[in-house]
Amino acid sequence: MTTIAPKSHMSGLAAITAGGEDREFMPSKPAAFMSYVRFNDRHDDGLVTQFRERLAAEIKAQTGEEFAIFQDRDNIAWGQNWQQRIDEALDAVTFLLVIITPSLFRSRACRVEVTRFLERERDLGRQDLILPVYYISAPELEDSKRREADEMARALAARQYADWRELRFEPFTSPQVRKTVAQLASRLRDAYLNKPDISSPDPVTVRGTAATRVLPESTEQMAGKAEVTTKSEPPTHVVDPYHRGDFFTVSAAIKSAQPGDRILIRPGLYVEALDIDKPLEIIGDGPVSDIQVRASNDSTLTFNANIGRVENLTIRQTGRYWYGVEISQGRLELEGCEINSRGLACIDIRDGADPRVRRNKIHGSRKSGVYVHDGGLGTLEDNEITGNALSGVRITTDGDPTLRRNYIHENKQNGVYVHNGGLGTLEENEISDNTFPGVVIETGGNPTLRHNRIHDNKESGVYVNDGGLGTLEGNEISGNALSGAGIVSGGNPMLRFNHIHGNKQSGVYVYGRGLGKLEENDINGNAMAGVRITAGSRSTLLANRINENGYEAVWVDKGGGGVIQDNDLTKNARGAWDIAIDCEENLTREHNIE
Repeated sequence: MTTIAPKSHMSGLAAITAGGEDREFMPSKPAAFMSYVRFNDRHDDGLVTQFRERLAAEIKAQTGEEFAIFQDRDNIAWGQNWQQRIDEALDAVTFLLVIITPSLFRSRACRVEVTRFLERERDLGRQDLILPVYYISAPELEDSKRREADEMARALAARQYADWRELRFEPFTSPQVRKTVAQLASRLRDAYLNKPDISSPDPVTVRGTAATRVLPESTEQMAGKAEVTTKSEPPTHVVDPYHRGDFFTVSAAIKSAQPGDRILIRPGLYVEALDIDKPLEIIGDGPVSDIQVRASNDSTLTFNANIGRVENLTIRQTGRYWYGVEISQGRLELEGCEINSRGLACIDIRDGADPRVRRNKIHGSRKSGVYVHDGGLGTLEDNEITGNALSGVRITTDGDPTLRRNYIHENKQNGVYVHNGGLGTLEENEISDNTFPGVVIETGGNPTLRHNRIHDNKESGVYVNDGGLGTLEGNEISGNALSGAGIVSGGNPMLRFNHIHGNKQSGVYVYGRGLGKLEENDINGNAMAGVRITAGSRSTLLANRINENGYEAVWVDKGGGGVIQDNDLTKNARGAWDIAIDCEENLTREHNIE
């Protein structure tokens, strides 16, 4: 495998350090440079580095050849001029692997690297040398105005990228992670194997987001070079209510389409229930508010296929006993829609279905916004879930979805309700202004909550009841009308590394024989006690910082007790302790700072 650098650039040092030895980028060897921000690697405990190592190893497995991915963390010797080394490496590598995060767009060095490779592509008549990996959602890509104003964002958005935003939270041993690494390795392998003769670039015409190679006058000149490749679009059927397309109802288009076809829906009102029973793309062709599918005597959209995509529609259910979207199998990509239901939940996910629900507005249900049950899975990202009569999201009976970066607010009961053995992973969501607690966990519910903002709910931020479990790590729980976290009736969660502050009652309130373990939390600035343990409850507090609360750091009464060790209990308005006489024998207190 040769590098793309012209001969004039090959005289400089272009080496990577491996096993303590320098090895030059030889023209016969494949290579790449990874453009990333070191903070993201440190923040994720070296996962970006692990990704690079796994990808390089996978390419070697697929090709039998070493594949060097240059990373400045590992490949620059101490004391060496790093900028010179990076410049030389950029001139020698074949590909640029871009790890997209918000920090990338704020890094001048990364912008320089991407710009240089864009210039190289233009010089060589190619458009496949930059491979983006979407690692953390960035507003420069998600917001159309910011994207249009940023040249690098436009260039990256125009390319097929590997979406790592979900996989970032999965172990590298996960089958889905391994499969995605293998697919990206295949792309790198194929892009190299299909390369043109770099000493004489082929003419290229750019159309849209893909580069289409133009045959020279004599096809004999192409002997031994890359094959001509074109992007094939799926057969497309147009639905128009004014009879100016292929069909005037969506149902007729679905019935006629073959698996893998695309259906474009033009603006209009379509009063019909859609039953998707084959792999199809169904896309609204116009403003989402102008393309409405409505039903009253059935679920408005029922998905019963292995895979499919629905995008940019308004989906309304106007009856009393049906769902807006009903997903009972497969992986539906549901994106950019407005979904409303006067009947049951806006979205129902069950029986092992594993959809991807992204950037939708899910609102106005007579029940819950999203109902995940009976083994339903799914990933919900960047949705607004609001104004539903019950909970924003309800998870029960082995439902196990992932909720990430959703805005779950102003629902008439809870933001998220996990019960009856429900599971789930909640990460980086904002859960606020709900009438009941932000998150309720009970009757064996056992979700994991990481890095959420749970604030300004009308009752507690988190309420764990009736044998509920759960792991809460790194959340900010603030400004709620009652306690930050309420634990009662055998509720037994783990709270670790959370910031629980500014709540209108206690930071954590354990009562009615509640349990729970609190470890290394910051509990400060709450109106009453930092932690109150009462009414026969038993909790364990280890190494928390409980400061500047309106009452005591720890208040134990009415038969409460537990283990309280290694905590910082200073600077509270009423001191460190308020321990009722009948509770002293129930407490173990050791090594606290008072």
